[in-house]
Amino acid sequence: MRNVIKIDYASQAASKNPRVGVVGVGHHTYWGQFPGLLDEMYKKLDIFVEKLPDYVDVFDFGLIDDAEKAYKAVNTMTTANLDLLFCDMVTYATSGTFAVIMRNLNIPIVLVALQPLQGLDYTKASTFMQLMNDDVCSLPEFTGVAMRLGKPIPETIIGTLHDDPEVEAQINEYCRIAKVLHGLKHAHFGHIGHSLNAMLDMHFDPTMFTTFFGCHIKACEANEIVKEYNDVTAEEIEKAQKQILAFFDTPDPVSDPISMKLRDEDLYVAARVYIALEHFITKSRLSGLAYYYDGSVDSLERQIMSNLIVGNSLLTARNIPMCGESDVKTLIALFIMDRMGIGGSFAELHPVDFEGEFILVGHDGPHNISIAEGKPVIRSLKKYHGKPGSGAGVEFKIKTGPITMLSINSTYDGKFKFVIAEGESVDGPIPPTGNTNTRGKFKPDIRTFLTNWVKEGPTHHFSLGIGHHARTLKKIANYLGLEAVIVTDKQ
Repeated sequence: MRNVIKIDYASQAASKNPRVGVVGVGHHTYWGQFPGLLDEMYKKLDIFVEKLPDYVDVFDFGLIDDAEKAYKAVNTMTTANLDLLFCDMVTYATSGTFAVIMRNLNIPIVLVALQPLQGLDYTKASTFMQLMNDDVCSLPEFTGVAMRLGKPIPETIIGTLHDDPEVEAQINEYCRIAKVLHGLKHAHFGHIGHSLNAMLDMHFDPTMFTTFFGCHIKACEANEIVKEYNDVTAEEIEKAQKQILAFFDTPDPVSDPISMKLRDEDLYVAARVYIALEHFITKSRLSGLAYYYDGSVDSLERQIMSNLIVGNSLLTARNIPMCGESDVKTLIALFIMDRMGIGGSFAELHPVDFEGEFILVGHDGPHNISIAEGKPVIRSLKKYHGKPGSGAGVEFKIKTGPITMLSINSTYDGKFKFVIAEGESVDGPIPPTGNTNTRGKFKPDIRTFLTNWVKEGPTHHFSLGIGHHARTLKKIANYLGLEAVIVTDKQ
């Protein structure tokens, strides 16, 4: 009788944590030649495993020292559904062992070479001591074989096993990359409506997102949020109003005639829509949402869909990115930055200040208020410029200091391209218009930067995050098989 195993998908819950594997590699011949060396190799491997952060699920595959063991390990690694594998080169290992792993796994592999000593004690040096610290010996052999296999050359971490801050930073970088890749593979992004006013750079093919990122684009309807809006209770609205007033400042208008101090009716609608949106996201199990929906004049659909700004900003700060103007590509950019832990706020280019050598970068609509400088502001707007409706608008600027921009666009051949830049958020006033605006300063000068940026064919939207992370973003693009350009590397 055939043995049939039925899988119960309903009972299986995917871990929210990235799945990171660790395998040590060595050379079996050494163990008999040098008693005690194998035990030391396991100790080295254990020390590395302990360096991995708590937010990853670690799969320890032990130490592999010949091709036969590698073939057995590959089966286990495959079933583990890893997002990334660290290959810890505890001493010299033959590439025949590594080639099996490299050939059969289609995930990022990072070669780790961490010797215990800063340098050998040459007065007491021995072959045992050398083998204990021979981590880099087979690095070129492994990378050379990867090239012969037609595989990407693996990234490397080179340093010492103890008290090496650069090593610690690199380990965390690759674990954050694993978090991004894991998130993308399991993400379900909602999409409501259509591109705004024939913005051709916003158009997209849902299948291509699954092809290159692994995520799913779920078509949703505005009436789903309307239904939730009708079911919101008075108690929920009151609680949300208090939350909004505690989180935002509500100053008097300054110079923009379309802005007003927050009106009670706008606060009420914003709070009610926020709760409705939260319920909709939870029930639909969405990882994020891109939207634009006109609706009929004076309709409930228009009122609700044009007043998502406050709720979207609050949810974006809670790791559920929201993106206006139906921009799914920038939604992906926001999600990537969020999973990296650097924010990710919806932005575009605004007026240049040629005297101050900076440009305002920001947008109306949803923003990531978790990376705001100071307390964000909420104003009532008589009109949403370029869009239907009126109501509450969110105003803030990004934290002062280093910033990173990421635009994702579709290319002529149907792939995606990352356009990346690093700059600085500098202090100074911003327009009091109920929108975000950050003073962005970029090298070598603002004219050259803008020229170089637009030449790479970004969309007019991008994600704005804190810190300098261009190299990490480029690695993510490489792992996804996508082109990436760091604009600020050009002069």
